[in-house]
Amino acid sequence: MEITGPMHDRFDQILTPEALGFVTALQREFGPRRLELLAARQARQEELSAGGTLDFLPETKEVRESEWRVAPPAPGLEDRRVEITGPVDRKMTINALNSGAKVWLADFEDANSPLWDNCVSGHLNLRDALDRAIDFETGGKTYALRPDEELATVVVRPRGWHLDEKHALVDGRPVAASLFDFGLYFFHCAQRQLDKGRGPYFYLAKLESHLEARLWNEVFVRAQELLGIPQGTIRATVLIETYPAAFEMEEILYELRDHSAGLNAGRWDYLFSVIKKFRTRGREFLLPERNAVTMTAPFMRAYTELLVRTCHKRGAHAIGGMAAFIPSRRDPEVNATALEKVRADKTRESGDGFDGSWVAHPDLVPICREVFDGVLGSRPNQIDRLREDVSVSASDLLAVSETPGDITEAGLRNNVDVALRYLAAWMGGLGAVAIHNLMEDAATAEISRSQIWQWIHNGITLADTGETVTKELVERIIGEELAKAAAEPGYDEELFGQATALFKEVALDDDFAEFLTLPAYARMP
Repeated sequence: MEITGPMHDRFDQILTPEALGFVTALQREFGPRRLELLAARQARQEELSAGGTLDFLPETKEVRESEWRVAPPAPGLEDRRVEITGPVDRKMTINALNSGAKVWLADFEDANSPLWDNCVSGHLNLRDALDRAIDFETGGKTYALRPDEELATVVVRPRGWHLDEKHALVDGRPVAASLFDFGLYFFHCAQRQLDKGRGPYFYLAKLESHLEARLWNEVFVRAQELLGIPQGTIRATVLIETYPAAFEMEEILYELRDHSAGLNAGRWDYLFSVIKKFRTRGREFLLPERNAVTMTAPFMRAYTELLVRTCHKRGAHAIGGMAAFIPSRRDPEVNATALEKVRADKTRESGDGFDGSWVAHPDLVPICREVFDGVLGSRPNQIDRLREDVSVSASDLLAVSETPGDITEAGLRNNVDVALRYLAAWMGGLGAVAIHNLMEDAATAEISRSQIWQWIHNGITLADTGETVTKELVERIIGEELAKAAAEPGYDEELFGQATALFKEVALDDDFAEFLTLPAYARMP
């Protein structure tokens, strides 16, 4: 493997010849199949754009109708009532582990800006945390880990199959970012986790089919073989955050069954995927503005209820989605509103049968725990609640047109504003950003820009002003929102300039970029 990124302090402790050799072996064995599956994604997209649809697969009917269960919960994953998400920077690592949550999703994906330094130092932080060598001081404040028994279980989210790590080359080509992130963590931390009575656990992002899950399972089997780790030690939770994956939940669990830790309702990326997959299909798949789309929309209810039903039928955890609202320690009114909305969201999820849910801020851990405590009591989960009352058809999952809500100028402006602010932060190295009392990551930025693309290409008229959404209107709003941002402290003209150019490319070009992170990453050093 050739490393083209700079070797900063202690990077040689992660990028060792042995670790790079391990990643190289995975890349050479599984990289070609990954490219085949990415080509299959594109072929499926072309079928949908030409008038095709999504449905439960006839060729896997036997999997859905036969009797089987996933592996029992692994140590540290029996009780997942509260999970906190966040990037793998040093401060977040300590705060998340100390938060009181049962699980920390240590994120190399949507909450992480993939600067080379972020990606490699993240592995240092995880290893240091397991070695209890991560205490540090900043701004006059000391950060230190609580005792091991009080820390959250680490579950690492590698980058998706679609992304490369351009600073690591094997045979002259970039390594799959998924294999780079997975491989380095597994090589350095699998045995460390086992020594602490836990294990190497993962969240798998952006999967679009059970065949992609099968590839991950093959990677797990081979990785365990190479390092002499017992088969079945790895456990993985799959985010159901793409539209096609919602029709293959049972098959995804089946492919990973010896390594499965359940499914998660990745609601924000799911909305983005709905738009992306049917972006050329007119108003039948047109969503109202982002803030109007709630989890009570019929197609979202179908998706989440099917997820719980599927998981519990197979003995797997069903984990709820992210409440994007974040508390304010300065504004009591904003704080009260955020807590009320989070409580309502978690009450709905726990009542639906979810075994746990996500929060984005340590201050929200207590409220999520309180809500799930009220349903679970001393039980670690409610997997025994089978939800046999749930019956979801393909047409229920596809009922996007039944979503209530309008498209207004305020909604359009919010999409522009959030996307610009987030992309400026992302280019500067931050992947999880608080904007207008919401925690934004790459998924919410994807919704913002894809909605605008869809509205332009469907000639949408704004409900409040009567204006038609055009490129010219969006260009004007971009200028106005930039002027507002420029008047605020900390405005970085260079970063906002890069963000504006990128946003115009992914929201206003006639061709739709599959992921905004692809052209964004190409702009990064």
